Amino acid sequence: MSEGDLLVIDGRGHILGRLASIVAKKLLEGKRVVVVNVQDVVVSGDPVMVIQSYKRTILGVKSHYSHRLRPKRPRSPIRLFKAAVRGMLPKHNRRGREALKRLKAYIGVPREFQSRELLRFKEADASRLSRGYVTLGRIARELGWRGEVEV
Repeated sequence: MSEGDLLVIDGRGHILGRLASIVAKKLLEGKRVVVVNVQDVVVSGDPVMVIQSYKRTILGVKSHYSHRLRPKRPRSPIRLFKAAVRGMLPKHNRRGREALKRLKAYIGVPREFQSRELLRFKEADASRLSRGYVTLGRIARELGWRGEVEV
């Protein structure tokens, strides 16, 4: 793949669902996509309700049989973002699985992408929101993620 097939997207201030759908379309077109500043992608809605919803779906499901067999749920901002994109891809066939392999997500901006121009999408910008929102970084902290905020 050529350098022209690589898209570097700044996730800061983008709405999660809208950005994930744009990224999924670009991946299905055959492009390689890198999303930086994933911790600053926003989820719209009342922050308390959004965090409660994530806690209920991620931490609430357990196994009565064994702690090793319970579902493994994403807790880092990178994995939460990739899970959103994965939900918008045809993951049960080869085309969707290969598309997901072309996605990279980073917390902060790694050195190799600092000199590149970062793309932004006006249709996914959080400035369009009239109500509250919460970032993926805060959601991840509430779920128990203890990772670093910067690269």
